[in-house]
Amino acid sequence: MKTANINPVELKVFLNHVYEFKKGVRQMVLYTMNKKYEDFAIRRLNSQGIAYLIQPAGRNSVNLFFGKSECIEVIKHLVNCPLYELSPEKDFILGAMLGYNICDQCKRYCNQMEKATVKQKVDNTIAS
Repeated sequence: MKTANINPVELKVFLNHVYEFKKGVRQMVLYTMNKKYEDFAIRRLNSQGIAYLIQPAGRNSVNLFFGKSECIEVIKHLVNCPLYELSPEKDFILGAMLGYNICDQCKRYCNQMEKATVKQKVDNTIAS
């Protein structure tokens, strides 16, 4: 596939993620990118037979999940809202699937649970 006309840094990062996936370094990738590169990314993933899912991430960006088809199938069920709205449990599972450091994910989960508990207490106080 010719990429001479489209080669900004953003796409070089995307292409590196594809390379790492193909080499087995990653099982799944989450890449947030500008919508204007969406067609290029889809063509590249389709041409290499890589499963993917695209979700809106903002006015001009999308979240592109790609990788092993079984991972993408889980993402279709797991990520059904903007990433910042994921429950602490879903956030933890997503991070683990993406290969993030599991101890860091545990800390993140505990912090999110603590924040949720504080928010619930505040909401209960206001409602009383």
